[in-house]
Amino acid sequence: MMKKLLKNNFRELSVIIAILAMAVIFGILNPAYLRPVNLVDILDQATIYGLMGVGIMLPIITGGIDISVGSALAFSGCVVAQLAVAGLNPVFCMLVGLIVGFLSGLLNGFLISKMKLQPFIATMGTQSVYRGVAYIITNGYPVLGVPDSYRDMLNFKIVGDIRISIVIFIVWAVIVYILLRKTRLGTYIYAIGGNMEAARLSGVRVELIQMMAYGIGMLGTALAGVIQVAKLGTGDPTTGNGWEMNAIAAAAIGGTSMAGGRGNPWGTVLGAILFSGLKVGLVVMNVNTYWQYVATGLVIVVAAYVEIFQSMVASRKKKKKA
Repeated sequence: MMKKLLKNNFRELSVIIAILAMAVIFGILNPAYLRPVNLVDILDQATIYGLMGVGIMLPIITGGIDISVGSALAFSGCVVAQLAVAGLNPVFCMLVGLIVGFLSGLLNGFLISKMKLQPFIATMGTQSVYRGVAYIITNGYPVLGVPDSYRDMLNFKIVGDIRISIVIFIVWAVIVYILLRKTRLGTYIYAIGGNMEAARLSGVRVELIQMMAYGIGMLGTALAGVIQVAKLGTGDPTTGNGWEMNAIAAAAIGGTSMAGGRGNPWGTVLGAILFSGLKVGLVVMNVNTYWQYVATGLVIVVAAYVEIFQSMVASRKKKKKA
């Protein structure tokens, strides 16, 4: 029983060990790293990257990718900020932001599934489109003065310095876990990533499932966008620039296969915490900010290689048994 548990959750347990090791190392190098304010900062950063990461995991599982999420975050955030500043109901503003995100994801899915564009090319195009629209609707300036009624809805503290946004992050991960593991839609998402043609021959409506994966996945990015507006009190068209790499890093660390067919929301949650902990650790150690970009790239490469290494080990074990 224990052996099976370890085998099925090896990647998640490995990430937990890595998080603990990282905390010990940074704590020894600079005890300030373990101060409550830094730990809360890690969770706050993990919330944004994790919401995006759990969302981007869905198209990745289908064998695709979505590099437009950073721009979509800015787009949905700017829409929400403008509506909130106009005095509209905070809940209505948030719902509009989520709808904008969902429709943005559907458009990505449509271009990929119906127009037959490569996922990287399609989302590279919409990345520019969403960023451009964010600039257009704000005239290139941040939307300032988001009212407290909106900010308090998504930014209040529930226990100590723990904010409601962290709870929203966990709830989102639970929803995606249920969708993937307990619904027919989730089964089809994994099937498409495992073998698209086999799934099609089995009667799966591949194009529709791809569109839903991109649309639902972008809801996580939209959630990150509306929360970011509440945290900062502004909607900035430059927000999220390059954050798609952070989302991909969180998913990759958590064991999501870049080739498709495999991914676990809880692994991505842990991946977001590990990645955020690394970034905060580098700041605490006064490492030049530019090195964070280097760290991000290295994390993605190492995570991808770990996946390949695990596949090689599993393949050798099968050959020995045969």
